[in-house]
Amino acid sequence: MKQSDICSSEAAPGGENIFSSDESDASSADHLVVMVNGILGSVYLKSSSLPCYSSADWKFAAEQFVKSLPDRVFVHRSERNAASQTLDGVDVMGERLSEEVLEVIKQKPNLRKISFVAHSVGGLVARYAIGRLYRPPRENTEDLSVENREEARATIGGLIPMNFIAVATPHLGSRGNRQVPFLFGVSALEKAAVLVIHWIFRRTGRHLFLTDNDDGKPPLLKRMLEDDGDCYFMSALKSFHRRVTYSNVGYDHIVGWRTSSIRRNTELPKWEDSVNEKYPHIVYEERCKACDFDQDLTNSNDTNDVEEELVTGLSRVSWEKVDVSFHNSRSRFAAHSVIQMSSQHQRSTV
Repeated sequence: MKQSDICSSEAAPGGENIFSSDESDASSADHLVVMVNGILGSVYLKSSSLPCYSSADWKFAAEQFVKSLPDRVFVHRSERNAASQTLDGVDVMGERLSEEVLEVIKQKPNLRKISFVAHSVGGLVARYAIGRLYRPPRENTEDLSVENREEARATIGGLIPMNFIAVATPHLGSRGNRQVPFLFGVSALEKAAVLVIHWIFRRTGRHLFLTDNDDGKPPLLKRMLEDDGDCYFMSALKSFHRRVTYSNVGYDHIVGWRTSSIRRNTELPKWEDSVNEKYPHIVYEERCKACDFDQDLTNSNDTNDVEEELVTGLSRVSWEKVDVSFHNSRSRFAAHSVIQMSSQHQRSTV
Protein backbone atom coordinates (compact mmCIF):
# COMPACT_ATOMS: atom_id res chain seq x y z
CA MET A 1 0.00 0.00 0.00
CA LYS A 2 1.28 3.45 -0.92
CA GLN A 3 1.36 6.39 1.48
CA SER A 4 -1.34 8.01 -0.67
CA ASP A 5 -3.71 5.16 0.16
CA ILE A 6 -4.08 6.47 3.71
CA CYS A 7 -7.09 8.70 4.33
CA SER A 8 -8.16 10.86 7.24
CA SER A 9 -11.52 12.24 8.22
CA GLU A 10 -12.91 14.38 10.98
CA ALA A 11 -14.23 12.22 13.77
CA ALA A 12 -15.77 12.99 17.13
CA PRO A 13 -15.35 16.73 17.80
CA GLY A 14 -11.70 17.45 18.54
CA GLY A 15 -10.16 14.40 16.88
CA GLU A 16 -9.24 12.77 13.60
CA ASN A 17 -9.67 9.23 12.30
CA ILE A 18 -6.93 7.66 10.17
CA PHE A 19 -7.95 4.69 8.04
CA SER A 20 -7.38 2.94 4.73
CA SER A 21 -9.10 4.28 1.64
CA ASP A 22 -10.00 0.69 0.77
CA GLU A 23 -13.56 0.27 2.08
CA SER A 24 -13.09 -3.45 2.69
CA ASP A 25 -10.03 -2.71 4.83
CA ALA A 26 -11.82 -0.01 6.81
CA SER A 27 -14.87 -2.17 7.49
CA SER A 28 -12.84 -5.19 8.63
CA ALA A 29 -10.65 -3.25 11.09
CA ASP A 30 -11.79 -4.17 14.59
CA HIS A 31 -8.92 -2.75 16.68
CA LEU A 32 -9.19 0.87 17.80
CA VAL A 33 -5.86 2.59 18.46
CA VAL A 34 -6.21 5.87 20.35
CA MET A 35 -3.23 8.21 20.08
CA VAL A 36 -2.93 10.89 22.76
CA ASN A 37 -0.85 14.09 22.67
CA GLY A 38 1.22 15.65 25.42
CA ILE A 39 1.19 19.10 26.97
CA LEU A 40 0.60 22.02 24.55
CA GLY A 41 0.29 19.57 21.67
CA SER A 42 3.26 17.94 19.94
CA VAL A 43 6.65 19.42 19.27
CA TYR A 44 8.17 18.76 15.87
CA LEU A 45 11.31 20.10 14.26
CA LYS A 46 10.50 22.84 11.79
CA SER A 47 14.23 23.16 11.20
CA SER A 48 17.18 21.26 12.56
CA SER A 49 17.26 23.34 15.72
CA LEU A 50 14.00 25.22 16.25
CA PRO A 51 11.10 23.47 18.01
CA CYS A 52 7.58 24.48 17.06
CA TYR A 53 4.22 23.63 18.61
CA SER A 54 1.67 22.04 16.33
CA SER A 55 -1.70 20.31 16.44
CA ALA A 56 -0.33 17.56 14.16
CA ASP A 57 0.25 15.16 17.05
CA TRP A 58 0.88 11.58 16.06
CA LYS A 59 -0.30 12.14 12.47
CA PHE A 60 2.77 10.60 10.82
CA ALA A 61 2.86 7.66 13.25
CA ALA A 62 -0.90 7.08 12.86
CA GLU A 63 -0.53 6.88 9.10
CA GLN A 64 2.28 4.35 9.48
CA PHE A 65 0.08 2.19 11.73
CA VAL A 66 -2.67 2.04 9.13
CA LYS A 67 -0.22 1.59 6.27
CA SER A 68 1.23 -1.48 7.99
CA LEU A 69 -2.09 -2.94 9.19
CA PRO A 70 -4.77 -1.58 6.85
CA ASP A 71 -7.32 -4.30 7.53
CA ARG A 72 -6.76 -4.55 11.28
CA VAL A 73 -6.55 -1.13 12.95
CA PHE A 74 -8.68 1.97 13.04
CA VAL A 75 -6.60 4.83 14.43
CA HIS A 76 -8.10 7.80 16.22
CA ARG A 77 -5.75 10.72 16.79
CA SER A 78 -7.16 12.61 19.75
CA GLU A 79 -7.17 16.39 19.72
CA ARG A 80 -9.83 17.00 22.35
CA ASN A 81 -7.07 18.29 24.66
CA ALA A 82 -5.10 20.75 22.56
CA ALA A 83 -2.93 23.80 23.20
CA SER A 84 -3.94 25.62 26.42
CA GLN A 85 -6.54 22.93 27.22
CA THR A 86 -3.62 20.71 28.26
CA LEU A 87 -3.11 23.02 31.25
CA ASP A 88 -6.54 22.21 32.74
CA GLY A 89 -5.33 19.22 34.73
CA VAL A 90 -4.83 15.48 34.17
CA ASP A 91 -8.30 14.67 35.50
CA VAL A 92 -10.16 17.21 33.35
CA MET A 93 -8.24 16.08 30.27
CA GLY A 94 -8.90 12.46 31.19
CA GLU A 95 -12.64 13.11 31.38
CA ARG A 96 -12.57 14.75 27.94
CA LEU A 97 -10.57 11.88 26.45
CA SER A 98 -12.90 9.23 27.89
CA GLU A 99 -15.92 11.01 26.39
CA GLU A 100 -14.14 11.30 23.04
CA VAL A 101 -13.28 7.59 23.00
CA LEU A 102 -16.89 6.62 23.74
CA GLU A 103 -18.05 8.79 20.85
CA VAL A 104 -15.61 7.05 18.48
CA ILE A 105 -16.73 3.61 19.68
CA LYS A 106 -20.36 4.57 19.13
CA GLN A 107 -19.56 5.54 15.53
CA LYS A 108 -17.78 2.21 14.83
CA PRO A 109 -19.91 -0.67 16.13
CA ASN A 110 -17.61 -3.30 14.60
CA LEU A 111 -14.74 -2.50 16.99
CA ARG A 112 -13.74 -5.25 19.42
CA LYS A 113 -10.31 -4.29 20.77
CA ILE A 114 -8.66 -1.12 22.00
CA SER A 115 -5.11 0.15 22.52
CA PHE A 116 -3.66 3.48 23.63
CA VAL A 117 -0.43 5.14 22.48
CA ALA A 118 0.30 8.31 24.44
CA HIS A 119 3.10 10.87 24.55
CA SER A 120 4.42 12.73 27.59
CA VAL A 121 1.68 13.92 29.98
CA GLY A 122 -0.77 12.28 27.57
CA GLY A 123 0.25 8.98 29.16
CA LEU A 124 -1.13 10.19 32.50
CA VAL A 125 -4.27 11.48 30.78
CA ALA A 126 -4.75 8.10 29.12
CA ARG A 127 -4.29 6.32 32.46
CA TYR A 128 -7.00 8.52 33.94
CA ALA A 129 -9.30 7.95 30.96
CA ILE A 130 -9.04 4.16 31.06
CA GLY A 131 -9.91 4.31 34.74
CA ARG A 132 -13.14 6.03 33.78
CA LEU A 133 -13.81 3.70 30.83
CA TYR A 134 -13.14 0.46 32.72
CA ARG A 135 -15.98 -1.98 33.22
CA PRO A 136 -15.36 -4.91 35.63
CA PRO A 137 -15.78 -8.49 34.40
CA ARG A 138 -19.04 -10.27 34.98
CA GLU A 139 -19.06 -12.84 37.76
CA ASN A 140 -19.86 -16.56 37.46
CA THR A 141 -18.65 -17.12 33.92
CA GLU A 142 -17.86 -20.84 34.34
CA ASP A 143 -21.02 -21.97 32.59
CA LEU A 144 -20.67 -19.57 29.67
CA SER A 145 -19.41 -20.53 26.22
CA VAL A 146 -15.92 -19.42 25.17
CA GLU A 147 -17.42 -16.63 23.06
CA ASN A 148 -19.66 -15.40 25.87
CA ARG A 149 -16.80 -15.57 28.37
CA GLU A 150 -14.84 -13.17 26.21
CA GLU A 151 -17.77 -10.78 26.22
CA ALA A 152 -17.96 -11.13 30.01
CA ARG A 153 -14.34 -10.10 30.64
CA ALA A 154 -13.21 -6.67 31.84
CA THR A 155 -13.45 -4.03 29.13
CA ILE A 156 -12.40 -0.48 28.33
CA GLY A 157 -15.44 1.27 26.90
CA GLY A 158 -16.87 -2.16 26.07
CA LEU A 159 -13.76 -3.19 24.10
CA ILE A 160 -11.06 -5.72 24.94
CA PRO A 161 -7.95 -3.89 26.26
CA MET A 162 -4.81 -4.88 24.35
CA ASN A 163 -1.83 -2.49 24.49
CA PHE A 164 -1.13 0.51 26.71
CA ILE A 165 1.96 2.30 25.40
CA ALA A 166 3.37 5.37 27.12
CA VAL A 167 6.13 7.36 25.41
CA ALA A 168 8.28 9.68 27.55
CA THR A 169 5.54 9.89 30.18
CA PRO A 170 6.32 11.27 33.69
CA HIS A 171 4.67 8.39 35.56
CA LEU A 172 6.38 9.37 38.83
CA GLY A 173 5.60 13.03 38.32
CA SER A 174 8.12 15.80 37.73
CA ARG A 175 9.03 16.49 41.33
CA GLY A 176 12.36 15.24 42.59
CA ASN A 177 16.01 15.26 41.67
CA ARG A 178 16.59 15.33 37.89
CA GLN A 179 13.00 14.42 37.05
CA VAL A 180 12.98 17.60 34.93
CA PRO A 181 16.49 17.50 33.40
CA PHE A 182 16.58 21.13 32.22
CA LEU A 183 16.76 22.15 35.90
CA PHE A 184 20.24 20.53 35.84
CA GLY A 185 19.72 18.70 39.13
CA VAL A 186 20.21 21.95 41.05
CA SER A 187 18.32 21.53 44.31
CA ALA A 188 17.44 25.23 44.62
CA LEU A 189 15.96 25.31 41.11
CA GLU A 190 14.00 22.11 41.70
CA LYS A 191 12.55 23.48 44.95
CA ALA A 192 11.69 26.77 43.27
CA ALA A 193 9.94 24.91 40.43
CA VAL A 194 7.61 23.25 42.95
CA LEU A 195 6.53 26.70 44.17
CA VAL A 196 6.00 28.40 40.80
CA ILE A 197 5.06 25.64 38.37
CA HIS A 198 1.31 26.33 38.70
CA TRP A 199 1.88 29.85 37.38
CA ILE A 200 3.18 28.38 34.12
CA PHE A 201 1.35 25.08 33.66
CA ARG A 202 -1.62 25.80 35.92
CA ARG A 203 -3.51 22.79 37.25
CA THR A 204 -1.54 20.30 35.16
CA GLY A 205 1.63 21.66 36.75
CA ARG A 206 0.21 21.00 40.21
CA HIS A 207 -0.57 17.41 39.24
CA LEU A 208 2.89 16.83 37.77
CA PHE A 209 4.65 18.26 40.83
CA LEU A 210 2.18 16.59 43.25
CA THR A 211 1.20 19.87 44.89
CA ASP A 212 -2.54 19.49 44.26
CA ASN A 213 -4.73 19.13 47.32
CA ASP A 214 -8.32 19.00 46.09
CA ASP A 215 -10.70 18.88 49.08
CA GLY A 216 -7.89 17.61 51.27
CA LYS A 217 -7.30 14.56 49.08
CA PRO A 218 -3.83 13.13 48.32
CA PRO A 219 -2.22 14.26 45.04
CA LEU A 220 -3.92 12.83 41.96
CA LEU A 221 -0.93 10.75 40.87
CA LYS A 222 -1.01 9.01 44.25
CA ARG A 223 -4.75 8.40 43.99
CA MET A 224 -4.22 6.86 40.57
CA LEU A 225 -2.30 4.02 42.23
CA GLU A 226 -5.60 2.53 43.40
CA ASP A 227 -9.19 2.19 42.26
CA ASP A 228 -10.81 5.38 43.50
CA GLY A 229 -14.61 5.45 43.61
CA ASP A 230 -15.89 4.98 40.07
CA CYS A 231 -12.39 5.44 38.64
CA TYR A 232 -10.79 2.00 38.34
CA PHE A 233 -7.27 3.26 37.73
CA MET A 234 -5.21 0.17 38.59
CA SER A 235 -7.80 -2.40 37.57
CA ALA A 236 -7.94 -0.74 34.15
CA LEU A 237 -4.17 -0.66 33.77
CA LYS A 238 -3.93 -4.30 34.84
CA SER A 239 -6.59 -5.35 32.33
CA PHE A 240 -4.39 -4.56 29.31
CA HIS A 241 -2.62 -7.46 27.65
CA ARG A 242 0.60 -5.40 27.46
CA ARG A 243 1.91 -2.27 29.12
CA VAL A 244 4.97 -0.65 27.55
CA THR A 245 7.08 2.37 28.44
CA TYR A 246 9.42 4.08 25.99
CA SER A 247 12.00 6.29 27.70
CA ASN A 248 14.86 8.53 26.68
CA VAL A 249 18.07 7.69 28.50
CA GLY A 250 19.38 11.20 27.80
CA TYR A 251 18.86 14.50 25.99
CA ASP A 252 15.21 14.61 27.09
CA HIS A 253 15.12 17.97 28.87
CA ILE A 254 11.45 17.70 29.85
CA VAL A 255 10.95 14.21 31.27
CA GLY A 256 13.73 12.38 33.10
CA TRP A 257 14.70 8.76 32.49
CA ARG A 258 13.69 7.61 35.98
CA THR A 259 10.14 8.92 35.90
CA SER A 260 9.42 7.79 32.33
CA SER A 261 10.73 4.26 32.89
CA ILE A 262 9.17 3.79 36.37
CA ARG A 263 12.47 2.96 38.03
CA ARG A 264 14.38 3.85 41.14
CA ASN A 265 17.72 5.56 40.60
CA THR A 266 19.56 2.35 41.52
CA GLU A 267 17.58 0.43 38.90
CA LEU A 268 18.61 2.51 35.89
CA PRO A 269 20.51 0.07 33.66
CA LYS A 270 23.82 0.47 31.94
CA TRP A 271 23.31 0.64 28.20
CA GLU A 272 25.29 0.27 25.02
CA ASP A 273 24.88 1.82 21.58
CA SER A 274 22.18 -0.54 20.34
CA VAL A 275 20.50 -3.83 21.18
CA ASN A 276 18.04 -3.92 18.30
CA GLU A 277 19.20 -4.39 14.71
CA LYS A 278 15.97 -3.07 13.18
CA TYR A 279 15.69 -0.08 15.54
CA PRO A 280 19.23 1.08 16.34
CA HIS A 281 18.10 3.79 18.75
CA ILE A 282 16.86 1.11 21.19
CA VAL A 283 19.68 0.65 23.72
CA TYR A 284 18.02 -1.46 26.42
CA GLU A 285 14.93 -3.64 26.75
CA GLU A 286 13.53 -5.17 29.91
CA ARG A 287 10.45 -7.19 30.84
CA CYS A 288 9.45 -6.50 34.42
CA LYS A 289 7.06 -8.89 36.11
CA ALA A 290 4.39 -7.63 38.46
CA CYS A 291 5.57 -7.37 42.06
CA ASP A 292 3.33 -7.82 45.07
CA PHE A 293 4.27 -5.13 47.57
CA ASP A 294 2.78 -4.54 50.98
CA GLN A 295 3.97 -1.06 51.85
CA ASP A 296 2.02 1.89 53.22
CA LEU A 297 3.47 5.28 52.32
CA THR A 298 0.16 7.03 51.71
CA ASN A 299 0.65 9.57 54.48
CA SER A 300 4.20 10.54 53.55
CA ASN A 301 5.00 13.94 52.06
CA ASP A 302 8.74 13.40 51.70
CA THR A 303 9.73 13.61 48.02
CA ASN A 304 11.78 10.40 48.13
CA ASP A 305 9.00 8.50 49.90
CA VAL A 306 6.35 9.77 47.45
CA GLU A 307 8.49 8.67 44.52
CA GLU A 308 9.01 5.29 46.16
CA GLU A 309 5.28 4.94 46.63
CA LEU A 310 4.64 5.68 42.96
CA VAL A 311 7.29 3.20 41.79
CA THR A 312 5.97 0.57 44.17
CA GLY A 313 2.34 1.10 43.20
CA LEU A 314 2.93 1.03 39.44
CA SER A 315 5.16 -2.04 39.76
CA ARG A 316 2.17 -4.10 40.87
CA VAL A 317 1.52 -4.67 37.16
CA SER A 318 4.01 -5.98 34.63
CA TRP A 319 5.75 -3.59 32.22
CA GLU A 320 7.86 -3.90 29.11
CA LYS A 321 10.47 -1.16 29.34
CA VAL A 322 12.20 0.09 26.22
CA ASP A 323 15.04 2.58 26.64
CA VAL A 324 16.09 4.64 23.64
CA SER A 325 18.90 7.04 22.85
CA PHE A 326 19.29 9.54 20.04
CA HIS A 327 22.83 10.51 21.04
CA ASN A 328 24.04 9.96 17.46
CA SER A 329 21.19 11.94 15.91
CA ARG A 330 21.39 15.53 14.70
CA SER A 331 18.09 16.07 16.52
CA ARG A 332 19.20 14.58 19.85
CA PHE A 333 18.57 17.81 21.79
CA ALA A 334 14.88 17.47 20.90
CA ALA A 335 14.71 13.87 22.13
CA HIS A 336 11.44 14.47 23.97
CA SER A 337 9.67 15.09 20.67
CA VAL A 338 11.85 12.95 18.40
CA ILE A 339 10.88 9.84 20.39
CA GLN A 340 7.30 10.51 19.27
CA MET A 341 8.35 10.37 15.59
CA SER A 342 5.61 12.77 14.51
CA SER A 343 6.95 13.60 11.03
CA GLN A 344 8.82 12.19 8.07
CA HIS A 345 11.46 14.88 8.66
CA GLN A 346 12.19 13.52 12.12
CA ARG A 347 12.46 10.01 10.73
CA SER A 348 15.11 11.12 8.24
CA THR A 349 17.21 12.85 10.91
CA VAL A 350 17.33 9.93 13.34
